[in-house]
Amino acid sequence: MPGSFWWGWLGPLLVTAFGAILRFTNLGWPRAVMFDETYYAKDAWALLNFGAEHNVVKDADKILMQGGTDIWQQCAPTEVEKCAAYVVHPPLGKWMIAAGEQIFGMNPYGWRFAGALVGVLSILILARVARRMTRSTLLGCLAGLLLSIEGLHLVLSRTALLDIFLMFWVLAGFACLVVDRDRARSRLVDWYESSPLNDQGPGLGLRPWRLAAGLCLGAACAVKWSGIFFLIGFAVMSLLWDAGARRAVGLRKPYSGAVARDLSPALLAMGLLPALTYVASWAGWFASPMGWGRNWAQATSQGPAYFVFDSIRSWVSYHLQVLSFHTGLATPHNYQSEPWSWPLLLRPVAFFYESPPTGCGTGQSCSQAVLGVGTPVIWYGGLAALIAMIAWYVATRDWRAGAVLMGYAVGWLPWFYWAIADDRTMFLFYAIPMVPFMILAIVLAAGLIIGPSNAAPVRRMVGASAVGVFTLLALLNFWWLYPVLTAEVLPYAEWSARMFFKGWI
Repeated sequence: MPGSFWWGWLGPLLVTAFGAILRFTNLGWPRAVMFDETYYAKDAWALLNFGAEHNVVKDADKILMQGGTDIWQQCAPTEVEKCAAYVVHPPLGKWMIAAGEQIFGMNPYGWRFAGALVGVLSILILARVARRMTRSTLLGCLAGLLLSIEGLHLVLSRTALLDIFLMFWVLAGFACLVVDRDRARSRLVDWYESSPLNDQGPGLGLRPWRLAAGLCLGAACAVKWSGIFFLIGFAVMSLLWDAGARRAVGLRKPYSGAVARDLSPALLAMGLLPALTYVASWAGWFASPMGWGRNWAQATSQGPAYFVFDSIRSWVSYHLQVLSFHTGLATPHNYQSEPWSWPLLLRPVAFFYESPPTGCGTGQSCSQAVLGVGTPVIWYGGLAALIAMIAWYVATRDWRAGAVLMGYAVGWLPWFYWAIADDRTMFLFYAIPMVPFMILAIVLAAGLIIGPSNAAPVRRMVGASAVGVFTLLALLNFWWLYPVLTAEVLPYAEWSARMFFKGWI
């Protein structure tokens, strides 16, 4: 890695601190239950109290906003399972939300804290992984800066929804694989310089970074099932990197070498470990008699062996019910959108909107909104950069372009199947796991525009100026949108001026 080690950390940390200020300032505002917080904040609180999700009383949101926490339906001790809530997402993201509620209480700040924290950490991870991929601290900091001012990332970091946790674990898994790629190639070089050659090359031994990637991608699946697309895509990508590394050192059979030497450890890291991580995330459900479909009373009455068997049977049955729910989810919604429209930001989700009677000047109609939308300059610049990545990969087979395209594709293309085959109800914020890869595409394109260190000074100056102008436009675009991303009270006319498309209203 060229450049200063200290700046390699200090620069990304400074950018991360800027993102933290944006995400934690007035995190508890608006003091309301926004959009799907009505599900996940209460489910997280139930996990803390019961180990599994629990049905709530009518007007539970109002009780919470009045400072109360007694929101649970009551059941007789012999009928506790009747109070179990049927939910369709795995529990890990809700456990993460619950950590903030445990520390700061059952209030908007408490249930949003964990999302803000992982949003901030994702800025640091992206800055570091971009630095590693480009070998440039400047470009790494640019990646972190762009993520810190990306509107959809900001809104989801300040809201208790699951998607920000899915994005975090996907990005963390990808970053671990990039480090693993460097470490594996280094080991191959050491072997090449010190050992007799053979056709397939050596086994690469313990690969803790790939194990860490499997753990992270298993955690992504334990937040939302859509994490499986990233797990499969990244597992294939990692094996292709292994084969490419063996070919790069001149081995005669790089692909059979990758299969013989790398496939078994990869199945452990990217197959068994994610599965164990996913199952472990259900520990609360297994340990609680109050989980949906748990069948605890019958299972315990038949002895330990039957208890284990029936617990597994109930868990599998629950998953089959959830699968049926997901494949039939076609209920119309005012804010739904098709996946083809996501990169164009045509239909965002209004997480919160009110018309307060005061706060924006005498005699003016006021608006207060949290609009789940991306920063248009970044998203449209990202589209251009992704097209450039396709051309770059076709022309050069550069692994970085291929990795970015893989991450974006597995986060986007599977939704087209659900849109066509199942007419599923979908929303723009499902695209948040694609955002880090979109920004990586921008940063890689910026590196190509600026040029290599030995390029002509005029070329470097013009390229750096172009990248600087784009960054400034992104900052200005974010600054303009910021009030409608964070529920600032505005005159209605100013709110309306920020609605770039008709579909934003």
